[in-house]
This record gives sequence, structure tokens and C-alpha cells, in this order.
Amino acid sequence: MASNREAFDEARRYIAGGVNSPVRAFKAVGETPLFFASGYGCKITDIEGREYVDYVGSWGPHILGHAPEPVVTAITRAAKSSTSFGAPTVSETTLARMICEALPGCDRVRLTNSGTEASMSALRLARGATGRPKIVKFAGCYHGHVDSLLVSAGSGALTFGSPDSAGVTASVAADTIVLPFNDVDHVERAYAEWGDQIAATIVEPIAGNMGVVMPVRGYLESVAAITRESGALFIMDEVMTGFRVAWGSAQRLLNIQPDLTVLGKVIGGGMPLAAFGGRADLMDQLAPDGPVYQAGTLSGNPVAVSAGLATLTQLRSHPQIYRRLEVLSARLEFGLRKAAERAGLKVYIARCGSMLTVFFQAGPVHNLDDARRSNTGQFSRFHALMREQGHYLPPSQFEAWFVSNAHTFRDIDATISAAEHAFAQLVPEPVAN
Repeated sequence: MASNREAFDEARRYIAGGVNSPVRAFKAVGETPLFFASGYGCKITDIEGREYVDYVGSWGPHILGHAPEPVVTAITRAAKSSTSFGAPTVSETTLARMICEALPGCDRVRLTNSGTEASMSALRLARGATGRPKIVKFAGCYHGHVDSLLVSAGSGALTFGSPDSAGVTASVAADTIVLPFNDVDHVERAYAEWGDQIAATIVEPIAGNMGVVMPVRGYLESVAAITRESGALFIMDEVMTGFRVAWGSAQRLLNIQPDLTVLGKVIGGGMPLAAFGGRADLMDQLAPDGPVYQAGTLSGNPVAVSAGLATLTQLRSHPQIYRRLEVLSARLEFGLRKAAERAGLKVYIARCGSMLTVFFQAGPVHNLDDARRSNTGQFSRFHALMREQGHYLPPSQFEAWFVSNAHTFRDIDATISAAEHAFAQLVPEPVAN
């Protein structure tokens, strides 16, 4: 059996960078990436046969854990009928109806294959509906690798110290206004100067791609009001938070209704599926009914839709899942904080529901500049120590951990114990006189 190092060396011969998404390369933590062979519940096993408690969860989709029986059964049944038609299926309508019923103000949706595709399409719709060119986004919020949004992007782009990707032209970047997160004054000034040119404001209601960063009280409400006063659209990117932090997503949790919503991850149950949706008068401007073109050969793929339907059905039918996730995640947060205190290590832990980030700094963290003050060297060492003890964390300081319903109290306590051991090794030993 090949080792992870051997598998990575082989992958680099045929795959650009050896990975199909940059953060998987583990460059931010200076390690060799793991190649996984299987996963069940909250445990995953690499090709060397090592088992890990998983807090990545495929970067968020596995809210029920790996290979939950209802999802696997749904996928198997759908695949036996055909993996793709390139034509409508009734299951697409069922999933769309479920999403619309859960999200306030979402009358229609359009299914896509990825969050990037959904974000790109939502912005095109906003520009088409308003006849304006510019977009407001926030530093540290990541909305996929769309050219106009790879400007001060978070996630992998931040990790590699290159927020502005090569290949993004100056003319495209010029249509994106980048503002600091959690700062209403900057939003007011931007709209005072360019308001009649701005088509939309797009924001992660709870940021997850610079690590978990919560909105300060009144921030999102103010941004939405300023945006709409100028005739622009308020877009919530809930690719990460959608159906993760609550049934009905962050917008229901925070009681804020956007004009358009972008979804992904959980709604696909681990399969490639995303969506964007909103008010009927906006969504009806999409082709074939309207002038804004958007299409996709595999959009609404029946196998992916079946996984999404099975996942959302479980979450809707068993609301206690969200209550259990809150208890598990609160236990993890409290335990990690106390373990760091006992080690004399300063960390700032941000959490919303089953998403959390341990920032290696005193905090608080309200925006990208705050997040960047984290000690990434300490995080890298912590990541390695946790990995050695059988706990798989996101390989970047600037990402969210995800707790799944498959985690148990025993798993959580084992992680806290491992973290206490790791934290203790991060504290510099006193210098002898």
C-alpha cells in the first residue's frame, strides 16, 4: 500500500499541484496531505490505515457524518435509474420546494453544481436586474473562484498570501468594491460615492473563510438597509451556513431576509450541488423566462439531488439534530478554551452552532485584519500534534471546524484531551538561569 507521501508524489505528476483544490495541499501547515480511503460516521481512514476523528466533514456538507444510511440508500437508488438525464426530474422540484419553504423570502431557486457557480450566477442576475456593474464584497469573505470576487478573498487564497489571483484582469477587479467586514461606516461611504453604480452587496452572514467571524450586533441589518436604499440587492452567501447553523439557515437564525441567497454544501449531502434563489420578480428574469442567461448540463443532477433531499429530509424530520449539534459544539468550545487556559496559552474561539475556529491569539476577531494577527506557526504545530493523536482538523488557521451529528460525547472529550496535550507542547519552556 502506498504511503501518503508516495501518493502525493504520484499525484503531482498528473494533477496540477497534486490536488484539485489548493487548501488540500497542506502547504499552510507544512505537512504532507492525507489521502483518504474511507469514512463512516465521524471517523475517516487514510490509505495508510490510520483512523481520524474528522472535523473537516468535506468542508461542511457532512452534517450527518460520513456515509449516513439514508443518504447512501438514496444515492444508490437514484444511480440505478440513471446518473444523469440532462432533463427535468420531479426530484429537482421536490428539493427546490423544500428549500423555498425553509428560507424566508425565497420564492424560486435555480440549482447549480458548485457554490462558485451559484455565486457567479447570483451576481449576474443582480447586474441584469439593476442594470449596474459594481459589486460590494468584504475582505475575508470567500464566494468561490469567480474572477470579480478573487479580490481580497479569504479561504485558500488567503492561506497562500495571494488574495488577488493572477489571471484576474484589472478591468474585472475594478467592478468589485472590497470593504472591511463588520464596519458599517465603510459601507455608508462606498454607497455615498458609487451607490448608483452598485448592483449588489454580497456577504457571508457568518463568515467562515477567514475562520468563523460573527457579525456584530446590527451590522447585517445596517448593510441590508444601506444596500436597498440605493436600489441595489442584498445577497447572503450561505454556502457554508446554509442549513448548517439552523433549519432555514443563518437568515432565519438572525432574522434577516436577503433579496438573493446562495447555497451549497449541506444541501448536496456531500455531492456536487448548490443553488441560488430569491424573490420571484428577480428569479423570473433568468432564461428561459427572462434576459439573464444561466445554464448547466449537469445542474440538478438526479444523484446529487437525491443526496441533498435525503440530508434535508433528515434535518427537517429530526429537529433535535440541531439541538444535539449545539450541545456537542458548546462542549467542544468550552473544553478547548479551558484546555488552553490550563496550558497558559492565549486562544480566541469563535463559534456559531456546529462551526467553530480556534484562533491562536487573544482576540477578539471581528474582521480579516484581526484574523491575520493569529500565530499561524503555532496553529501549524497544533495541527500536526492533533493529527498525530488521530484528530483531523482543517489544514489552515483561516477555516472553520465542523461538528457532525455522528460525533459522540466520547469523541468530543477525546478531542479536548488531545488538544490539552497539544496546547501544553506549544507553550515555550522557561529559559534556565
